[in-house]
Amino acid sequence: MARYVLGRIGQAAAVLLLAFTVIFWGVSILPTDPVTIFVAKGEGYFNPDVVTQVKGFYGYDRPALEQYFTQLNHLLHGQFGFSLSSGQAVTDRIGSVIGETLKLASTATVLALIFAASILLLATTGKVEWLRTFIRSIPPLFSAVPTFWLGLVVLQVFSVQLGLFSLFPDGSLASLLIPALVLAVPISAPISAVLLKNAEATLALPHVNTARAKGGTPGWVIRKHVLKNAAGPALTVTATTIGALLGGSVVTETVFSRSGLGTVLLQAVSNQDISLIQGLVMLTTVVIVGANLAVDLIHPILDPRVTKTQRRGFNTALGRFA
Repeated sequence: MARYVLGRIGQAAAVLLLAFTVIFWGVSILPTDPVTIFVAKGEGYFNPDVVTQVKGFYGYDRPALEQYFTQLNHLLHGQFGFSLSSGQAVTDRIGSVIGETLKLASTATVLALIFAASILLLATTGKVEWLRTFIRSIPPLFSAVPTFWLGLVVLQVFSVQLGLFSLFPDGSLASLLIPALVLAVPISAPISAVLLKNAEATLALPHVNTARAKGGTPGWVIRKHVLKNAAGPALTVTATTIGALLGGSVVTETVFSRSGLGTVLLQAVSNQDISLIQGLVMLTTVVIVGANLAVDLIHPILDPRVTKTQRRGFNTALGRFA
């Protein structure tokens, strides 16, 4: 188990380092100069002296390799540099709005898990065949619904026509639940699809048939014998949807006029604020890698065979090497 945990942590660290490297050098080879563009916008004309001063202040006048290791050192200390457009530390700029995005994303995740569990129960315990078939078709339908389009439809129907909630965030529960519901619909699709597939495979196993033959109710069989086996793959899929969740949060915040990371990202791209863009991308990478690492560490608890399989694979590879 210790070898498994250390291996997963090492992989996560390697992915983060690779992501930072790709982001840094990808920005460095861009033909445009963000400092020059930013100064020209602020001054209304090109002033080479101001450009030189700004580059010196932010460290953009140093060699690229020196900038790389300097920024990497700052990243290890939790610093992402300073925003060109606002002059704030990137961590302060992100920290001022990240709470709203986390609130929206966490609420959407809870709703998505509720949707997935409900679809699983209705599709496996329902007594009407046509209803079970219809429930099984819901995940593909949810995955085909564009978040942007769904958000506009919800705004038009429930806000403009019915007046059930405000067009702009007003701090009410509805102003949080409605955007979270819109975001949860496409996120729940892959989770429920994997849950259904693994549940159907588990229901066909001999020990599950034995439990049924002994008089176990469908709900009891699902809870005792199916959920644990289906939860592992579904948990993995949930972690892989974190990227889609954050991307969907940006779209949803834009549609519902919510102040969050989406607004900051749009402003950073519009102003070509490289430091802020790098900070947002790295933050997204850290969240995704952290979520997958958490799932990898939880998975052996749900299925101890994971560490045994890894140990057998390591011993086989070592034997071939020897």
